Amino acid sequence: MRLAVYPGSFDPITLGHIDIIKRASKIADKIIVAVLSNSRKSPLFSVDERIDMIKNSIKDIENISVDVFDGLLVDFMKKVGAEIIVRGLRAVSDYEYEIQLAQTNRELNNNIDTIFFTTNVKYSYLSSSIVKEVAMHGGSLDKFVNLYVKNMLIKKCNSLKGLKEL
Repeated sequence: MRLAVYPGSFDPITLGHIDIIKRASKIADKIIVAVLSNSRKSPLFSVDERIDMIKNSIKDIENISVDVFDGLLVDFMKKVGAEIIVRGLRAVSDYEYEIQLAQTNRELNNNIDTIFFTTNVKYSYLSSSIVKEVAMHGGSLDKFVNLYVKNMLIKKCNSLKGLKEL
């Protein structure tokens, strides 16, 4: 069985992420969307909220599961028995960083290969950081995230704005 892992923070999951997941689901028997839990970062959403958004976004894709990891990705992959990393590339600037990660992971475990998916052109500019920025300023999110994630973003941003007013 070809088991792949699509790692990321997914803070939040975007339509670009979902596009990569759908396309990768056609070439692997199973894909684990692996949510990074990094105590050194301050994500907008908790791990549980990110898992909820991902599960809601991929519920129609049968060969996908969601899990959490911290530490080295190669250690997580060994634990779950995966040998393929799925990554998306938006631009040439992504390539330089992603190739370093791929080569490092391969050096740490020579059984691991990385497969790169070029992002659909309509999502080539999209990142979770941009989505959060637009959401914080009340911009339209319809072309960036699905309705469920949009509602979670609006709720989260409204609660944060309420805290700032105190």
